[in-house]
Amino acid sequence: MKNNALIIFTRNPELGKVKTRLAKTIGDEKALEIYKELLLHTKSETQNLDGDKFVFYDQNIIINDIWSDEIYSKKLQSGKDLGERMQNAFQELFDQGYKNCIIVGSDLFDLQAKIVDEAFEKLENGEVVIGPAEDGGYYLLGLKKVIPEIFQHKNWGTETVLDDTLKDLKNQYVEFLVSLNDIDTFEDLEKSNYYQNIKIYEK
Repeated sequence: MKNNALIIFTRNPELGKVKTRLAKTIGDEKALEIYKELLLHTKSETQNLDGDKFVFYDQNIIINDIWSDEIYSKKLQSGKDLGERMQNAFQELFDQGYKNCIIVGSDLFDLQAKIVDEAFEKLENGEVVIGPAEDGGYYLLGLKKVIPEIFQHKNWGTETVLDDTLKDLKNQYVEFLVSLNDIDTFEDLEKSNYYQNIKIYEK
């Protein structure tokens, strides 16, 4: 049996199609620039992790991009909504024989390799690992098997996602990671280390 698999969900970096809530404040071009920086940060923090790594694109697989074929396997998301797409990605890798699967998005300047390592360590002896996001969702989910109900009947992108997910996990042992701030709005960006370091994006 294969051991650890990391799933990275990304959006294809196209003008007007990424960080749309952020773009309402800073415009489409700057929002795209921010998203590209988020992708680079995610790559930097994940490329040296142990285990197999998979990038799941939302629209189409890009051959020559920042995700090296020597490090990342490239796949396409499938499903009607985010929940179904995540469930299908988990199922695909469990079907390939992986024991521990973790999914992260590409929306966090605060994501660190050590946090993902900690998640895999917790998953070795636990059933579910969650990294709570400050907006009421989660930035990381680790599973040892697919639990279909956690992917169903959720208002994705809202502050109820984590609470609703935990209700579906009341019979599971859940381990938690540090809470982090993902970047959806200008207010999120203002709170991030990225913005504090290079304050170039103004309202």
